[in-house]
Amino acid sequence: MALATIHGYPRIGKNRELKKALESYWAGKISKEDLLKTAKEIQVNNWQTQKSVGIDLIPSGDFSLYDHVLDTTALLGTIPPRFRHDTQSVDLDTYFAMARGRSGDKAANAMDMTKWFDTNYHYIVPELYPDQEFKLSSSKFYDDFQLAKDIGISTKPVLVGPATYLLLSRSEGGHFNPLLTLSDKITPIYIEVINQLANLGAEWIQLDEPVLVEDRTQEELDAIRRIYDRIASNTSIQIILSTYFGHLGDSYQQVVNLPVSAIGLDLVRGHQNLEYIRKLGFPQDKYLVAGVVDGRNVWTTDLHAKLEQLEFLATEVGSDKLMVSSSCSLLHVPIDVNLETHIDDELKSWLAFAEQKLEEIVLLRDGINLGRDAIKDKLEANAEVIQKRNASIRRFNPEVREKITSIKESDYTRYPDYKSRIETQRNTLPLPLLPTTTIGSFPQIPELRQIRRKFENGDISQQEYEGYLENKIRELIELQEDLGLDVFVHGEYERNDMVQYFGEQLDGFAFTRHGWVQSYGSRYVRPPIIYGDVNRPAPMTVRWITFAQSLTEKPVKGMLTGPVTILNWSFVRDDQPRSETCLQIARAIREEVLDLESAGIKIIQIDEPAIREGLPLRKSEWKEYLDWAVKCFRYSSSGVRPETQIHTHMCYSEFGDIIEAISDMDADVLYIENARSDLEMLEVFRQHGYDKGVGPGVYDVHSPRVPTVEEMADNIRATLTVLRPEQVWVNPDCGLKTRRPEEATPSLRNMVQAANQVREEMLSRIS
Repeated sequence: MALATIHGYPRIGKNRELKKALESYWAGKISKEDLLKTAKEIQVNNWQTQKSVGIDLIPSGDFSLYDHVLDTTALLGTIPPRFRHDTQSVDLDTYFAMARGRSGDKAANAMDMTKWFDTNYHYIVPELYPDQEFKLSSSKFYDDFQLAKDIGISTKPVLVGPATYLLLSRSEGGHFNPLLTLSDKITPIYIEVINQLANLGAEWIQLDEPVLVEDRTQEELDAIRRIYDRIASNTSIQIILSTYFGHLGDSYQQVVNLPVSAIGLDLVRGHQNLEYIRKLGFPQDKYLVAGVVDGRNVWTTDLHAKLEQLEFLATEVGSDKLMVSSSCSLLHVPIDVNLETHIDDELKSWLAFAEQKLEEIVLLRDGINLGRDAIKDKLEANAEVIQKRNASIRRFNPEVREKITSIKESDYTRYPDYKSRIETQRNTLPLPLLPTTTIGSFPQIPELRQIRRKFENGDISQQEYEGYLENKIRELIELQEDLGLDVFVHGEYERNDMVQYFGEQLDGFAFTRHGWVQSYGSRYVRPPIIYGDVNRPAPMTVRWITFAQSLTEKPVKGMLTGPVTILNWSFVRDDQPRSETCLQIARAIREEVLDLESAGIKIIQIDEPAIREGLPLRKSEWKEYLDWAVKCFRYSSSGVRPETQIHTHMCYSEFGDIIEAISDMDADVLYIENARSDLEMLEVFRQHGYDKGVGPGVYDVHSPRVPTVEEMADNIRATLTVLRPEQVWVNPDCGLKTRRPEEATPSLRNMVQAANQVREEMLSRIS
């Protein structure tokens, strides 16, 4: 009989209980015991929900207080030396310090944070040395399994696999491949963990190895084979080796023949895996965990189409060797569509969140085990929903489609070229060397959120709400004058989220009230749902930007989110290529850019922090994506006059391998995360060069610590060893939305002082 399982489940709680508990704990308002009590309640509820629906293999260990990769770092005892950890177990404060940094006598910078493959989830990057030692330093996975067992649920423990952990790590103390160097050391720890879980009663364990859907060398594949040979020789538990986010490519046969009991394959984003099974077969001695229900999008599954796939797979591997699953962890989707009472019934019928996906998985399992007739009514109801969705006029706007077809090739190019227009900009926009600015957002204090909530609930009028926002902008302009910044921002106080704010003003978007998804730690977002053609009915930002500009002689940046980021941070319609949807968004942003320019705004920033995360995991597919992504950005920005300066911002991803594409975007100034990753971007600029303006971040905004003047001055000096002074801007890594004013203001004051200090040093050398 086929089984039903999933890779993992959202960990935030239906009402964001984890976020509230974490932030209360960090603020000293609740105890460690209170935090852990909330965590336990969420886990128990998750398990009971899955059991009640009918999931056969329920995961444990997928819950995390911050990040599952950080949990693995704690498990393996790979604590960076700066955290001065000398106890057997990783305590909670050290765990959070690694993620968030630490101030005071034991001050330490947070570990680097970057995107989990091509998702908007961020993980904490492990730091490993060539002589790294591993030691078991956390009982989390045992505790989670035992907790579930105590309530009568036998679970499938889920861990980040050894190869994925090593290959996602950062090499410290010299360049080396952690997989090739450290696999012999890490494997015994995994064997110890697996055997201990088996002793506790686990029958299955899942090791996640999504690195196998990326390009891997034969040397790496051989090392992975040795790891799993050794695990197989020293354990007796049934192991699922789970891959997701893509297909196995040329390594298909090597991966499916690894010595494990089951192989998990993504059959949504990795639909090519079906063809590999069809052409190359699948081992008869293994279970196939078939990821047929999309774990990364919110659309109701076409059950008829998926059942056809599963019926084919059942003939290939046997129904008793088949597990019906999500394509990846359901961490990446909201929890329950039934909470969304304000979404109309038609649109709501098109959607499936985590709880609904559990039901789809169980229904598909029943269809395989019991036959189609046993689920006939539900299949017919689903088919009707799919047919109506595909035919709905809500998805198509003839005006938008006509405008897209009228775009000319010249519309993707900015005239004149950068070297010519930068001279014009220097004359019309006089700024000092090393101009200082921020990325855009300022702290969204509790009072601001309360006022916004009152306005949304109808407790205050629009006039009262806008009056409050105007006062906040006035205060911020005065603060920036006092700080001595050179280019101002308006603070984005009117914005709930950098994507949601724009989507709410565009046709073709829908929004949830409870559709939260974890981005990192306690930072959650509510991705918009793009269900139809995108159109801009009216200006979106001009009113607030021009108000801010009226209060100062200093330039105030127009702040927009770029088309690629809006696309990648939304749940996107699946009935047309993503490139077409992106171009529709780019057209809307282009209209906003031109309106800002007409209103007298001289600097317009179009943020694209998500352009890297949309990059396909296989390099052979990069060019196609980058071609249309870069064209969409250029189309959104290329209509302005030479004197208007276009800026963009990118953060928390690996940008070195697409630096040429970033340059091709042709923005006049690029702000890019640099401080948190130990100035890694400077090496990229050193190797590849960069001919436009650039602001490598001088301090990490995702840590509560206030960096010193000298620390930031050193970062600026390091930048000037790589880039020309006339290129360099001084700014934080990212926006300040999540910081408190008492953290943001002194940090910026120190930043301005650091820039002034380095300017004076430069002038003294000249004189």
